[in-house]
Amino acid sequence: MSEHLTSLPESTPSPRRLRLAAAIGAVVFGSIVVIGVATRLTEARSLRQWTDAQAIPTVVISTPEPSNGKAPLELPAQMDAFTNAPIYARTSGYLKSWNKDIGAQVKAGDLLGVIDTPDLDQQLLQAQADLASARANAALAATTAKRWQELRATDSDSVSQQSVDQYNGDYAAKQAQVNSAQANVDRLKALKSYARILAPFDGRVTARNTDVGALITADSSGSGTPLFAISDTSKLRVYVRVPQVYAPGIHSGDEATLTVPEYPGKTFTAKVEADARAIAPTSGTTLVQLLVDNPDGRLLPSSYASVRFNVTSDAQGVRVPAEALIFDDKGLHVATLDANDHVQFKTVTIRRDFGKTVELGSGLGPDDRVIDNPPDGLAVGDPVRIAKNTQPAAKPHEKA
Repeated sequence: MSEHLTSLPESTPSPRRLRLAAAIGAVVFGSIVVIGVATRLTEARSLRQWTDAQAIPTVVISTPEPSNGKAPLELPAQMDAFTNAPIYARTSGYLKSWNKDIGAQVKAGDLLGVIDTPDLDQQLLQAQADLASARANAALAATTAKRWQELRATDSDSVSQQSVDQYNGDYAAKQAQVNSAQANVDRLKALKSYARILAPFDGRVTARNTDVGALITADSSGSGTPLFAISDTSKLRVYVRVPQVYAPGIHSGDEATLTVPEYPGKTFTAKVEADARAIAPTSGTTLVQLLVDNPDGRLLPSSYASVRFNVTSDAQGVRVPAEALIFDDKGLHVATLDANDHVQFKTVTIRRDFGKTVELGSGLGPDDRVIDNPPDGLAVGDPVRIAKNTQPAAKPHEKA
């Protein structure tokens, strides 16, 4: 037992060793803390630098392409029938029959339908009876006036001139009544003739808005629904609005190429017939009318078409991407960069729209640097960075 107790102090560390171990541990712990704080500071500084860099927007720029107006001018157009006539009822009654349906080819004078007019028939019979009565009264007045004139001629003392004039005047009045009755009969006969609905010209029936037994009301104002519609589609009128800058280059007799969506790859030749010779103040365009032959009826009236003119313009312009345009309460403008890569806005005007690109007539030069799809919030004088590629910059922790 005594030997065991005497050997115990030999295994206990000395105070000097304990102090050394504690110092080493403190140095190691301090090193870990310093390294951690330094790492955190470095990461915070790197994140702050990245955040500051991201505060400056990165933009993609492009240079405007010169355009001298030599590209073909292609514009949307509207096609209408050469002649179109809505046919309204001019007499009242009931539709007795119709002879032509939609799509039918008709000639001038062809019967489209018949209206049954019982009320008008009775009015015509009454007017004819009134005319017969007026003629009988006029004949009697003529005989009486003639007799008094003969009495006055043979014996001037037997009758007075006043009586002769009175009977002559009565005959004139009765003759006027005959004329009035005759005019009324003619009017009713004219209305009766409208009971037969006839085609006014050669063409095609494009609408039939009535049926047998339908009540027909005379419409002299043309504000109601027409019974039929006839269109002459052997030729079509093509209406297109041409921008002001190209209006002087289009003349009567010029040919243009017409295309329609229903016939891809097929072109038709149209010829300029007339133009308004005036600029619409709301759109800055002039209305031009063209004619296109349509003997087979392939082109449909009131449909959309695209017209290509082979005209040139001496006015110089530039092309920019359509997404570079900015529309706001200040009008139409584009964002550009100055020599110090600061944002500047320039007001522009559009000459032609090509879809993905637009041709500008004023406000921009070929040496300007245009910002494509400018981000929201850009203001005059803002600094920007020019993107070298389309990939977004990676964040510091993403790089790690």
